[in-house]
Amino acid sequence: MKKQKLHWILPSIFMCFSFIGNAQNPIIRDQYSADPSARVFGDRVYVYPSHDILATEGKGRKDWFCMEDYHVFSSDNLVDWTDHGMIIQQNKVEWVRPESYSMWAPDCIERNGKYYFYFPSIPKDTTSIGRGFTIGVAVADKPSGPFIPESNPIKGVKGIDPNVFIDKDGQAYLYWSGGNIFGAKLKENMLELDSEVKTLGDLPSKGLKEGPYVFERNGIYYMTYPHVENKIERLEYAISDNPLGPFKVMGAIMDESPTGCWTNHHSIIEFKNQWYLFYHHNDYSPTFDKARSVRADFLSFNADGTIKKVIPTLRGIGVTSAAKEIQIDRYSNISEKGASIAFVDAADTFKGWKTVLSQSNAWIEYNTVDFGKKRLKSVTVKALSATGGTLQIRTNGINGTVIAEVKIPVSTVWQNIKVPTKKFEAGIQNLSVILLENDKQVEVDWISFK
Repeated sequence: MKKQKLHWILPSIFMCFSFIGNAQNPIIRDQYSADPSARVFGDRVYVYPSHDILATEGKGRKDWFCMEDYHVFSSDNLVDWTDHGMIIQQNKVEWVRPESYSMWAPDCIERNGKYYFYFPSIPKDTTSIGRGFTIGVAVADKPSGPFIPESNPIKGVKGIDPNVFIDKDGQAYLYWSGGNIFGAKLKENMLELDSEVKTLGDLPSKGLKEGPYVFERNGIYYMTYPHVENKIERLEYAISDNPLGPFKVMGAIMDESPTGCWTNHHSIIEFKNQWYLFYHHNDYSPTFDKARSVRADFLSFNADGTIKKVIPTLRGIGVTSAAKEIQIDRYSNISEKGASIAFVDAADTFKGWKTVLSQSNAWIEYNTVDFGKKRLKSVTVKALSATGGTLQIRTNGINGTVIAEVKIPVSTVWQNIKVPTKKFEAGIQNLSVILLENDKQVEVDWISFK
């Protein structure tokens, strides 16, 4: 590996631990993110997404995907996520065409104490592959970096969406896409192919296939991939008894986006005896689906090893502490009438969402809140109401225990209203917020207990 200049790695050093989030879907809440590669390293989950930005004059292609760098995020509880900063920049990789804005979906894997980060881009030198993408590698001693890019991309690889799988016998495989899905063995050094490239042609022949992600469970090799049969990608899978197939197509993991986000890209991991699906959606950019955000939801299997279809949620994963700001707009359930979700500020979507309750007995539910063992004596609601209104907070359903009633005063600005709790229920509880009065409307940003 060629020795690199120090300035290539400085961004990772100075930007480490710059952001901590505590909300649910999307899990990254201060920037666009897509194509998540989730990996378990030690006792933490690391997510390596691509980083969508909005193209501007002279910076990327208008109305298309625009990506110039990568960040890495990690969590030990799947609720609080730390941004370890930028790990790779397009203009700091020797083989990447400067200002191509084509740092698309990556992956990362550990081997023998080293961390290998695989990423696609458009090369400066196209003599060997012609037009299009190839795939390179950056290496680090820690999962958060600093990562040092190799001077050249992997020879013999043309395409995007790298994925690496290491089998139980130690053999590593590289998968990628480009019209079809391809696979090949990797050498021990994780930097070179060790076999001929195989086209995995036993997958669906109609429509686009991309973004392969392979894992093994109970002797079954799962090839998972986004597939466009019509206009929008759904997540599908196939199974085999061999990492390079032949594969048998089994069906969908997640259906097409109901809101029309035409791409989806994913990874699947097991963490603390629970399986999870990481994917993306255009939550912060509902009118432009080239600016996406990473989500995560629970995944499970049937007894025969088939995957149960995942229904995407706003609530996502993880247990939320009652003492933190509970974003109830990331709901588990919502009343059919009188309850809706909107942006706090439509001009700055990264300020997040609010819950709007506008009808008597309209409600919203947020599950798996940890109230702990020590009595929480008060609740604070960040709310806004032009009419005033009374919110009732219950545990264990809309007909459950009333733990507080909060009178929201008339106001044109957001206020934090604090009241004592009436009752306390320890442990994990589902939380419901209900509007009591007719002809009232209350907007809620978050609630928190102390």
